[in-house]
Amino acid sequence: MDKVAVSSELNITKQTMGTFERNLTWWVLGCIIIGITLGKLFPSFFHSVGNLKVAEVNLPVAVLIWLMIIPMLLKIDFSAMKDVLTHSKGIGVTLFINWVVKPFSMALLAWIFIRHLFAGLLPVEQIDSYIAGLILLAAAPCTAMVFVWSGLCGGEPKFTLSQVAINDAIMLFAFAPLVALLLGLSSITVPWNTLFLSVLLFIVVPVVISQILRKLLLFKGQHTFESFVKRLHPISLLALLVTLVLLFAFQGEQILAQPIIIGLLAIPITIQVYFNSMLAYWLNKKLKVAHCVAGPSALIGASNFFELAVATAIALFGFNSGAALATVVGVLIEVPVMLSVVAIVNRSKHWYETN
Repeated sequence: MDKVAVSSELNITKQTMGTFERNLTWWVLGCIIIGITLGKLFPSFFHSVGNLKVAEVNLPVAVLIWLMIIPMLLKIDFSAMKDVLTHSKGIGVTLFINWVVKPFSMALLAWIFIRHLFAGLLPVEQIDSYIAGLILLAAAPCTAMVFVWSGLCGGEPKFTLSQVAINDAIMLFAFAPLVALLLGLSSITVPWNTLFLSVLLFIVVPVVISQILRKLLLFKGQHTFESFVKRLHPISLLALLVTLVLLFAFQGEQILAQPIIIGLLAIPITIQVYFNSMLAYWLNKKLKVAHCVAGPSALIGASNFFELAVATAIALFGFNSGAALATVVGVLIEVPVMLSVVAIVNRSKHWYETN
C-alpha cells in the first residue's frame, strides 16, 4: 500500500472516532429500550417485517447489513495483504485465536454451561439452538467494528487493514465449513443451502460491491474517495442503530419474558471474550510484538461479527429461535465488554512494554 493510501486510511479511521463511537454503550442501551418498546407496542408490524424473506433470509436485515458493512469495507485495500510480513507475528497470533481457539473454545464453553451447568434452568427444546447461536457468534471475526476498537487503543492502522483483509478472505471460504463442523459436533442438522446463501449475501456480495466502488472512486481521485466515504459514514451508523432496534424489536418479547435466560447466555459469551483477548495479548507480549499491534490483535481476536451471526442464525433457525436470541445477547454485551477490553489494553501499556 503506498504512503498516500496509508495516510488516507489513517485519516478515515480517525474520522470515525467521534462522539458516537465513544458512547456506543449508551447508544446500544437506547436501541435496546426503543426496540423492545416498539416490538411490544406493534407486534403485528414487526411480525410482518420478519416475514419479508427470500430463502429464509430476511430482506430488511440484509439491506441494513449491507448499508452498515459496505462503507467499512470501502476503507479496506485488499492489496494491504502484501504487507503481512511487516507484522507477521501479530497476524499469526490473531489468526490462531480467530480460527483455532475462539470457535472451539466457544463450542466447549457452550457445551459446559448450556448443555450441562445451566441445562436445568433452560427450556430443553431450545438447548441445541442456544448452542448453535453461540457457535455462530464465535465463528466469524469482527470486521466493521474492528476499526473502532483499533482506533480506541491506538492501533497501527496498516496492521488492522491487513488483518481485516486476511480475515475477510479466509471467511469467504472457512466460515460455512467451520460452522457446519461445529454444529455437526453438537448434533444439530445444518441446512447447507441457507448457510452458504448467508455467506454469499453477507460476505461475498458486500466485499465485491465495496471493492468495485472503491476502484471507481479512487479512479476519480483520492479527494473524491475520501469525501464519498465521509458522506457514507452517517448512513452506516444509522443502519447500525436501525438494525439493533429491529433485532431487539423482533426479540423484545423473549427478552422481557426470559431475563434469566439472557443472563445465562451472557456468561459464556463474556468469558470467551476476555479469555481470547487476554490470550492474544499475552502471546503478543511473549513474541515481543509492538503494543500498537498487540492491542488491535487482542481486540480483533476476541470480537465477533455479530451482524453475520445474527443474520445466519435467523436464516438457519428463524427469528424466534434460541439461536437468534443467543446472537442478540452477543449484540447486547459486545460493546460494553469490548470497551472494557480496550480499557485494559490501554491501561496495561506500561506493563506490556516492560520486559
